[in-house]
Amino acid sequence: MLSYRQPIREYRVMPVPAPEKPVRELKSALIVDDHPLFCDALAMTLTGSVGIPDVEAVGTLEAALARLESGPLPDVVVLDLNLPDVNGLDGVIRLRRALPETLIVVVSSLDEIRVVRAALKAGVNAFVPKHSERHEFREAFAVIARGEIHASRMALEASAPTPSEEAVKRLALLTRQQARILQLVCAGRMNKHIAYELSIAETTVKAHVTAIMRKLGVQTRMQAVLFAQEASFNVMATDA
Repeated sequence: MLSYRQPIREYRVMPVPAPEKPVRELKSALIVDDHPLFCDALAMTLTGSVGIPDVEAVGTLEAALARLESGPLPDVVVLDLNLPDVNGLDGVIRLRRALPETLIVVVSSLDEIRVVRAALKAGVNAFVPKHSERHEFREAFAVIARGEIHASRMALEASAPTPSEEAVKRLALLTRQQARILQLVCAGRMNKHIAYELSIAETTVKAHVTAIMRKLGVQTRMQAVLFAQEASFNVMATDA
């Protein structure tokens, strides 16, 4: 009997290359820094080396938040960690809460690895030391435009998070109202005083305080205050 069976051929499946991430076009930037000379130099770097045509600058976090509420959102915010109206990483947390989708780049003179890691955990897209050269700024903005995190190799070292980093991570879970209430709790305000200042019911304040303690993983108001201080004061030294 004749057999017409075809020999079995082996087919090798070729790997399909993963699609490249679209590059985000950066057309506008807001600098938040209270040093005019550095702002001027940084603006020149952003418009020249980086290629961002529209650059604005303000000197405080409150001015930045007011600008963000009154006008179109910039593609990227460049933030200094040491501002007249903000302490530690509070500025990063408040800015990220206000801008969940906007790119945030921290530019600081303090580049210790614990500060870099804490800032990245708080939600920034890049950390660039102030003493960096122009090509380093250009590289950082090219990286975040591709949807990646700059300085990740400094942040992903195989070590357990410090208590201050864990505090920053948990504080970032708070809503804007909860963050404001926690600030008042840290200032020593009682629930009835907080309710009066925020024009809300005292029962609402109690509910928020309970939610705050649950998110922070603490049992008492004092522990919540210590958690907030851990993020605000112990993560970094004075940023010169």
